[in-house]
Amino acid sequence: MRRSMLFIPGNSPAMLLNADIHQADAVILDLEDAVSPSEKDAARILVRNAISALKFKGTEIIVRVNPLDSGYTRADLENMVPLNPSLIMPTKVSGADDIRSIAAMMTQIEGANGQEPGAVGLMPLLETAEGVLNAYAIAKADKRVKALFLGAEDLTSDLQAIRSKSSQEIFYARGQIVMAARAAGVDVYDTPFTDVNDDDGMAEDAQFARALGFTGKSAISPRHVSIINEVFSPSLKDIDYAREVMAVIEEAKRLGKGAISLHGKMVDKPIVDRARRVLEAARALGLGGAKHE
Repeated sequence: MRRSMLFIPGNSPAMLLNADIHQADAVILDLEDAVSPSEKDAARILVRNAISALKFKGTEIIVRVNPLDSGYTRADLENMVPLNPSLIMPTKVSGADDIRSIAAMMTQIEGANGQEPGAVGLMPLLETAEGVLNAYAIAKADKRVKALFLGAEDLTSDLQAIRSKSSQEIFYARGQIVMAARAAGVDVYDTPFTDVNDDDGMAEDAQFARALGFTGKSAISPRHVSIINEVFSPSLKDIDYAREVMAVIEEAKRLGKGAISLHGKMVDKPIVDRARRVLEAARALGLGGAKHE
């Protein structure tokens, strides 16, 4: 279960070496914004060697590559796809054609390396007004797309908006991307909270993202990972209530009842679906002694 994703600069040997010690569910090895043009080739080699040599125990590997108009994308993919990372994160994605172009390149590379076609997935980074408006088309552009990711810093620049700690300026974009992802049947991840010293602000931002429907959230600081993991994990109270819901459902089936209530409230299909998701998450995370329900 992918709740937290930690960005790791692709040009930092020390951070790459310790990438898996922070308890993030995934690491995003960054070949784009964190790396200056003069360091692109060296960072590509460094990340390639890190993926090949390090175990990244229990941590999923995602690689953020440079945008299509940068001139670096093909080389990024040729170096990274053969290593079978879980996901490639294309950047500055504006529409479905971008995804189809990248997917075609990946298919060629996989074929040349004897890999199973489609083995490596995509998590497009939506960070422009055009990309956000085209979120659903992007999510449905290719079967490789497994999730959408919101990038607020570049987006607010493109919108000519003012970036704030409250993130009110990206409220529409957050809702649009969540709606598109859920309609397309893929996961969706929130932008990082950039004040690395404000743990309370981080928790509040993560809680709001979870309430909106995000699957998880990214971080640029290791200290934020544990906060994200906690927010995007079901609480023991959630788990207990979900078990109660499933118990009354089973009892109603046994007795042939139609209308069901719990603690004075009707138990309808959305509540049952939510309870099932909570228990699935609890099982995946080993929380609350959860077993197969």
